Amino acid sequence: MKHTDGYLDVRHTRARGSSRLYQQTWHPDGDPRAAILLIHGLGEYSGRYEHVADHLTRRGFAVHALDHYGHGKSDGLAGYVERFSVYLDGVTALLENVRNEHAHQPLFLLGHSMGGLIAAAFLLGQQAAFQACALSGPAIRSDHAPPRVVIALIRVLSTLAPTLPLVQLDASGVSQDQNVVEAYMKDPLVHHGRLSARLISEMSAAMNDTLARASEISLPIMFMHGEADILTSPSGSAEMFGKVGSTDKTLKTYPGLYHEIFNEPEQETVLADMSTWLEAHL
Repeated sequence: MKHTDGYLDVRHTRARGSSRLYQQTWHPDGDPRAAILLIHGLGEYSGRYEHVADHLTRRGFAVHALDHYGHGKSDGLAGYVERFSVYLDGVTALLENVRNEHAHQPLFLLGHSMGGLIAAAFLLGQQAAFQACALSGPAIRSDHAPPRVVIALIRVLSTLAPTLPLVQLDASGVSQDQNVVEAYMKDPLVHHGRLSARLISEMSAAMNDTLARASEISLPIMFMHGEADILTSPSGSAEMFGKVGSTDKTLKTYPGLYHEIFNEPEQETVLADMSTWLEAHL
């Protein structure tokens, strides 16, 4: 596996200004069969997926990823985003680079958690670019979402005090493997603070809009979710699975697995399920 990295200059379409986003690519040793855009989750960064990239490059896939605005090595305030579209702008810039490098090869989209939400929202305007899409624990619903009246208050706060820190993720829900949880807690590139009112409001709106428009998604799609996930709801994946317009769709749930199914003790089974599905759609 070979590795390259650099930065993307991204102009925001609906938010102010622009940003510089870190991006990296893992290349297979030979010519790639296809390329995957890997979209990471909330508060983390692309480097946490090196083992996923290793699995995929050994099967001939090139894996391209970025650190979202406000994440990892990219520009931006951690725990905050002005508009959810800022994340989509980053994926758009990454896609342009990948298209140039893999002009005549199939492209796949892979998203985890908030990255699953970003990927699904991105498909609403760009699904023609991809052969298929796989989503891991997508943030479509949360069993711990505040009541509607609280969400309404957060929307007001997102205008009056957009950077106000409100909610903190429960790191214990990341994995059953305590070594993974400890590494996550000690990682300086992971955001361990609270999420801002604006970010929560923007994510909530994106969840509702993406689910409402799910029938517009028609490409082959796979949903994967740990049944013991307390950070994003397995029922959200099931609900969206039922609503997407795709005739080729798969829902795979894993009893007992927590949120980061790629970082569970059973990760090899999960990765094999995903790569087998991707290879079947080459």
